[in-house]
Amino acid sequence: MTPYYYDLHIHSCLSPCADDDMTPNNIAGMAALKGLQVLALTDHNSCKNCPAFFEACKRQGIIPIAGMELSTAEDIHIVCLFEQLEDAMRFDEVVSGHLMNNQNKPEIFGGQLILNGNDEQIGTEAKLLISATDLWISDAIELARSFGAHVHPAHIDRESNGIIAILGDVPNEYGFDCLEFNDLDNIAPLKGKYPHISEKKHIVSSDAHHLWDISEADNFIMIDDELYSSSLVRKRLFEYLNGQN
Repeated sequence: MTPYYYDLHIHSCLSPCADDDMTPNNIAGMAALKGLQVLALTDHNSCKNCPAFFEACKRQGIIPIAGMELSTAEDIHIVCLFEQLEDAMRFDEVVSGHLMNNQNKPEIFGGQLILNGNDEQIGTEAKLLISATDLWISDAIELARSFGAHVHPAHIDRESNGIIAILGDVPNEYGFDCLEFNDLDNIAPLKGKYPHISEKKHIVSSDAHHLWDISEADNFIMIDDELYSSSLVRKRLFEYLNGQN
């Protein structure tokens, strides 16, 4: 068993309010400097920078995970992670059709930049990605899982867009196997207040919108791995997140 240090909630310059410096290569480079080994890109309602992110992580020897932070119609944020990049990109196409028809204002929210593997701009997203989709949480979870996603609620310990702040609990009906916290110190108090969440796996991720917000090498998952087998590590990671080990 080997500890793999992770950050599974990071935003690139595609996300509104994220720094333009949050390019795939800058993210991967900063994560490598901090000693992280597994990284997920989870832009708001989009996966369009995931292909470039995979290229950048490969150069740094980091295991990349394709993901999305989806905003439900209730304005709850859920993290959708995909074992296969291709599944993430197919999911991205479907979610695009559920975005509100609000146009981005770059001078306010940033350029929502789409980049290639060399951090060169190849496009922008015209729709404002920070808006909620028209998917209610149960429909959003079902849709994501139909594309093979692991789904968990984002930053449940935060007031802004957290499932507890909006619904008052983490309902068991959604079948979450894992919960994300933003601050390690909030885990024990929330487990004391909501005892049923103690049965779930938990992770701590940064929700970084700036390079300096990316997690230090503090949080890890123990994985039964083999030397030089990133595909096996990714498989074992998803087994952990899905409550299979």
